[in-house]
Amino acid sequence: MRTTPVYYYSSTSGLVRSFAERLDRPAFNLAEREHRTAEVDGPWVLLTPSYKTGNDRNDTIPEAVRRFLRPAVNRRLMVGVMGSGNRNFGHHYQMAAREIARRSNRPVLFEFELAGTPWDVEECQRILAALDAALAARHAAA
Repeated sequence: MRTTPVYYYSSTSGLVRSFAERLDRPAFNLAEREHRTAEVDGPWVLLTPSYKTGNDRNDTIPEAVRRFLRPAVNRRLMVGVMGSGNRNFGHHYQMAAREIARRSNRPVLFEFELAGTPWDVEECQRILAALDAALAARHAAA
């Protein structure tokens, strides 16, 4: 069974990277040019932080994520979105993940705060394992 990879963006704080690396599956940091400019070859999941700079008109979606989503193949093969956020952002908490999910008509699979807790990692691993199984069953039926 194929393990669905996670493409993520992590700033220098490393909070999202820490979470992604604890998922025990292929994880690619969009802060690295080689990953940000790549085209995917199968279903994948996006993990994005939301950033809020204090202006309601400022976008919360990291530029590296925007660039990765430009190629149609990357958008088409994305099967879900996960978000990292900071509750201090108020109504902007998880806005990037929710906005990307809305625009792409893909589900928000999981949300967590900052680097996540051990429970968050375990729950996300469970959700992604179920996704892997569902994708394998869909592929077998096709």
